[in-house]
Amino acid sequence: MLLTDSLLDFFIETRRYSEQLCEPLEIEDYVVQPIVDVSPPKWHLGHTTWFFEEFILKPHMSGYQIFHEDFSFVFNSYYEAVGKRVVRTDRGNLSRPSVKKVYAYRTHVTEHIRQFFEKEQSKELYDILEIGIHHEKQHQELLLTDIKYILGNNPLLPEYSKGFEGHPIEHHDQDWILMDEGIYAIGHAEDAFCYDNELGRHKVYLHGYQIANKLVTNAEYLEFMADEGYHRHEFWHAEGWDWVQQQGIESPLYWHDIDGAWHQYTLAGLLRLNQEAPVTHISYFEAFAYANWKGCRLPTEFEWEAAQGFFPWGNRWEWTESAYLPYPGYKKVAGALGEYNGKFMVNQKVLRGSSVATPKKHARHTYRNFFQTNLRWQYTGLRLAQ
Repeated sequence: MLLTDSLLDFFIETRRYSEQLCEPLEIEDYVVQPIVDVSPPKWHLGHTTWFFEEFILKPHMSGYQIFHEDFSFVFNSYYEAVGKRVVRTDRGNLSRPSVKKVYAYRTHVTEHIRQFFEKEQSKELYDILEIGIHHEKQHQELLLTDIKYILGNNPLLPEYSKGFEGHPIEHHDQDWILMDEGIYAIGHAEDAFCYDNELGRHKVYLHGYQIANKLVTNAEYLEFMADEGYHRHEFWHAEGWDWVQQQGIESPLYWHDIDGAWHQYTLAGLLRLNQEAPVTHISYFEAFAYANWKGCRLPTEFEWEAAQGFFPWGNRWEWTESAYLPYPGYKKVAGALGEYNGKFMVNQKVLRGSSVATPKKHARHTYRNFFQTNLRWQYTGLRLAQ
């Protein structure tokens, strides 16, 4: 593969977009970490920069001088092979390095990557650059949802941006798509970028099933709540029921009952709940309970993928009934980059699709997202199957 201008342009475009996402922030917003799952915006900006420095510039650019000797410790995430790192829960304690210095770090690394790839490099390095670009795009989605959690847990519920549309409505009528039993090919097959967890294209046998052409809406979810769905154990897994009881969960994340009317915190601020919009910020536990209450179920990730082309997707990450497991023949790459996906294939559920927070040029129907069953800070929703 020869480096084309488009790949370097893609890199520059991606780097700029991360910074554009932070433009509405106050300087105080950059360091807040309300919970372990949410990282401060400053850390995201540094970590995505460290990735390019650690995996491209340090080992491959002759004469490269690292920006700061402490930054590998500060901005490494989970790569055991690379060395020690700040404990994840302590990322919010990093009042230093300053935001100004982190932006200087970004400029330093971006310019050196640009210089490095002005000369022809090996296919291996182009591949790492492409992975790094998509790695930053993953963090752009996390950055935006982390910003929402940071601001959404501020008692003042401040807005991030009036122009952000987080709750688009699906205007088509709800219907069931009938899928015949048979053998379906699953996995990435195109000559384009994907992650290693999408590879190992293989065939699966599926019984005949039906899948909804539309996501479950807020209005439909309110019916579940009105029927005491959060207080009836028969709809829940035992672990989910324990979670509901222990955490006092009675509605999706960011919902607020104000004088008997439901409101929802959005990146545009606190708004009256749009009942026609797809429900969002629910856990797998809640998605399962709703489907059970409805007399339906969640689709498997294979049923979801097999039905592509029959319904629109992209407004919500959609919970599936599938455990996050390797495809047949899965092999993780050697070295630190082998830690990217494989070591997380335990105790997690697969989500399919993408969301309103997913950046452009990053969504595809074979993409396999994954989270623990109790998490809800992402734009997660559900589609029914039966």
